[in-house]
Amino acid sequence: MYPFWSTFFRIAAFSLLVGAGLSFVDISAEDILGTVGLSPLQLWIYMLEFRDWAIPNMILGAFIVVPVWLFIYLIRPPRAG
Repeated sequence: MYPFWSTFFRIAAFSLLVGAGLSFVDISAEDILGTVGLSPLQLWIYMLEFRDWAIPNMILGAFIVVPVWLFIYLIRPPRAG
């Protein structure tokens, strides 16, 4: 679990530095979104639509993945440890 948190905090710190640099040269998130033809509201709507699509499909996939994983976990020989 340590590598995950280490990577997470590195990405967060680097993002903060880049964001501060962009803010220093007077570039905002709205400016960047505007160059690709989006507004913050449109981006929020797309994120909500993705969530509404992704959650039911993740649950549907879990109906297959979890039992298969559990079966493999139970028949696999124990590891030395």
